[in-house]
Amino acid sequence: MPQAGLWRSAPPKAWVAPPERAVWIPAGTPHSVRMVGAVRTRSVLIDQAASATLADTCRVVSVSPLLRQLLVAASEVPAEYVEEGRDGLVMALLVAEICLAPVIPIVVPFPRHTALAQRCHRFLECPRASETIDQWSDALAMNRRRFTRLFRRETGMSFAEWRQQACLSEALQRLAAGDSVTAIALDLGYDGPGNFSTMFKRVLGAPPSRYRAQ
Repeated sequence: MPQAGLWRSAPPKAWVAPPERAVWIPAGTPHSVRMVGAVRTRSVLIDQAASATLADTCRVVSVSPLLRQLLVAASEVPAEYVEEGRDGLVMALLVAEICLAPVIPIVVPFPRHTALAQRCHRFLECPRASETIDQWSDALAMNRRRFTRLFRRETGMSFAEWRQQACLSEALQRLAAGDSVTAIALDLGYDGPGNFSTMFKRVLGAPPSRYRAQ
């Protein structure tokens, strides 16, 4: 499984897969991958017809011990196999487990509006939880109301939700690289590690120290 990976797809969105997580990418989805740290991954290709029961959008999912072993086993299954045999059972169970895997709620959608997209990409280069709607609307020469409407229409999220997702995306990559929770919290503009850890646990269900330990 990946130490940490950043997946980008079309339409433009970004997902981060920390350790013991996987990214489901539907067939025919253009995408790119960037790895962070020492990485080991396993990729399994599933026929579009066989994956009809799976989600039709990209998502990060939690990998249970059973799903992990199925991914290992499935990566060794030949492209042509007997569906009624052992390989067929492995692949069928793999699809069933992916269907049941809990979704990790981390995704950063990118707008198509040119000026707003440029601003979002610059933010991802140095995310700060302290940046405000007024700062962004002033930079884009928009009033606050127009900006908030445009942002939600383009990303499907409020500015605060998107900012949080962007900060979490950066935090997961840095945790995988071994950075301390305190350093990450301060660099992201939080008052201290306590506030950052509370937000992190509320969204992901576990404190950042656990992700760093993995």
